[in-house]
Amino acid sequence: MSPKPDNIPLEEIDMEFSARRQKARTQVNKLDRELVHDEPERDWFFNTVYDRANNDAAQIPWADMAPKAQISKWLSANPGNGESALDIACGLGDNAEEISDAGYQTTAFDLSETAIQWAKQRFSDTKVNYQAVNLFEPPQPWLNGFDLVNECYTLQALPPQMLEKSMQAIGALVKRGGKLLVYTRLNPDDKNADGPPWPLLAKDAFRFNEMGFRLDQEEHFTIIRGDRKIPHLFAQWYKLT
Repeated sequence: MSPKPDNIPLEEIDMEFSARRQKARTQVNKLDRELVHDEPERDWFFNTVYDRANNDAAQIPWADMAPKAQISKWLSANPGNGESALDIACGLGDNAEEISDAGYQTTAFDLSETAIQWAKQRFSDTKVNYQAVNLFEPPQPWLNGFDLVNECYTLQALPPQMLEKSMQAIGALVKRGGKLLVYTRLNPDDKNADGPPWPLLAKDAFRFNEMGFRLDQEEHFTIIRGDRKIPHLFAQWYKLT
């Protein structure tokens, strides 16, 4: 197969990969919905999915094997020039590598040690500092430690009862005067999600303004998958305090 174009999910251009991905998505969704959805259950779920994948990326339904287009576009307009950056729940590393290539001194973490080792194998010459870390137990130097923090699909992967805790944990990693990027599915306020995942309600997606942040940019867009139209939000926040 010829090299994959940038920013296009692999399942959209490789039919064999797409078929395996669809089968895996059904299995992973079944596993996911059977859980209680508290914090230990989420930990078990993500570690299990990566461990069972056996280095087959098709078994990781959320792994596009490409950076998100909105993130790439933002980075093109906001190069790092040596500033520090953190990629949250980095998975197999595509967004983290894009951030690093844009000139940021990049750290990336995931709950799963398997995911971290997999990312290192994919990008053997990486400049990214990959680490296995729990979002709710970050190293002390990370608190208020980064000029840029990127959050992609993490908030929606955790149950609504964990949302405030998750947002607080993410916000705590941004320096005063730093930027926070949030990429998520979005639901109108009158439509609660029967997750997982749990797309953010519109009223919740902007709660960072209650946590010392100012909204600087927002982009609403729709991703089409088969007969589904999935509303999304990509937002840039600035940390005031």
